[in-house]
Amino acid sequence: MKKIANYSYTGWAFLLGVVLLTSCRHAEQETRLVTAADSAAKALTLPQGFSASVVADSLGGLRHLAINKNGDIYVKLAKLQDGKGILFLSDTDRDGKMDKTYGFANYPGTGIRIQGNKLYSSSNSSVYRYELNEKGQVIDTSKAEVLVQGLVDKGRDNAKSFTLDEQNNLYVAVGSYDETCADASGAGKKNCPLLDSVGGIWQFKTNKLKQGYSDAVYYAKGLKNVVGLDWNEATKSLFAAPHGRGGLYGKFPKLYTEEQDKALPAETLYELAKGADAGWPYVYYDPFQQKKIVSPEYGGDGKKSVEDKYVNPVADFPAHLAPNDMLFYTGNLFPAKYKNGAFIVFHGRSQTINKGSLVAFVPFKNGKPSGPWEVFADNFMQADDGAGKTSYHHRPMGIAQGPDGALYVADDLKGTIFKISYSGKAKQD
Repeated sequence: MKKIANYSYTGWAFLLGVVLLTSCRHAEQETRLVTAADSAAKALTLPQGFSASVVADSLGGLRHLAINKNGDIYVKLAKLQDGKGILFLSDTDRDGKMDKTYGFANYPGTGIRIQGNKLYSSSNSSVYRYELNEKGQVIDTSKAEVLVQGLVDKGRDNAKSFTLDEQNNLYVAVGSYDETCADASGAGKKNCPLLDSVGGIWQFKTNKLKQGYSDAVYYAKGLKNVVGLDWNEATKSLFAAPHGRGGLYGKFPKLYTEEQDKALPAETLYELAKGADAGWPYVYYDPFQQKKIVSPEYGGDGKKSVEDKYVNPVADFPAHLAPNDMLFYTGNLFPAKYKNGAFIVFHGRSQTINKGSLVAFVPFKNGKPSGPWEVFADNFMQADDGAGKTSYHHRPMGIAQGPDGALYVADDLKGTIFKISYSGKAKQD
């Protein structure tokens, strides 16, 4: 019996050692992940008085996000994870890290917003709605109302960003899968047929289910692919930041140089009224000439302009930055200069300024941009050059405002969510 007891003791000791070793390894791995994420937050370049922290990490390809009144996060996924396209995140112990996570919704996509006691979410062809309880949490994740269906999805530029106003209107952007609307010869098609169903923004109602194109108001057109979209509560108007076109030098080397191709066309910000036409695919905006220039597919030569036919942007940015989300800041945490201004998430990179993957800020006064745009948050990518390799850490994709006035930024490379706060002395309510 003594030998058996010794063997038993030895076995338990061995198992305990294995458990402790495994736990230590898991803890060490978790610490490395946390340390890497926290280091990334500290490495962000922000204005004086601002700081960043990581509230969640390693979530996969994140798109847009929304924050409820309790600070819980809903975030859309670019691809399904375990059959789910939306993640719910909660910080149950209030230590600044999201420790509760679950997924729901059987569709991927981009758009997600909270208004009142409703959560709105989009796939690449539809818009859904869920009921929230008094805590801002979805009551029944299996029960989604279909507000909009049947929007064009051909796989390219198919994100369905959306926003809402206070009058039960839902604005949905439908991007074009074709960049130039040209025929087989390369000539632009007259009365571009694409504009019947893509390249614009459609207005639907929030009090009607299963709407399609025939139920909508064609609110604004001539916008190749809008992913950054928001309703400005101060001006009671719609703002959009579309992706600009490309391929000027590649398709028309006799008209454009490689350097011009890097710098044209500008990325733009529009204020849109009902019936607005921004001009795509017929024109593009040249920031140097400050004009709408006729597209080469439609007989343009890089100089010929069109005046007074299409709405002009209220602000412009370097080419190819790819604006992928935007919001008008309504909180009181940040200094007064940020109130009612526009934060825009740029997902791409511009060779003309050798910069990209950043969050920009456009100051507003009396409903109009009141100064040049500025870089607000930078150094997300943190490129490491070594041994002939370059690895990129983070790339901002979505932005949302929390109940405390902080900003949350979602990253689609590492699946990180950053929280940007302000603690400087210059805070003004």
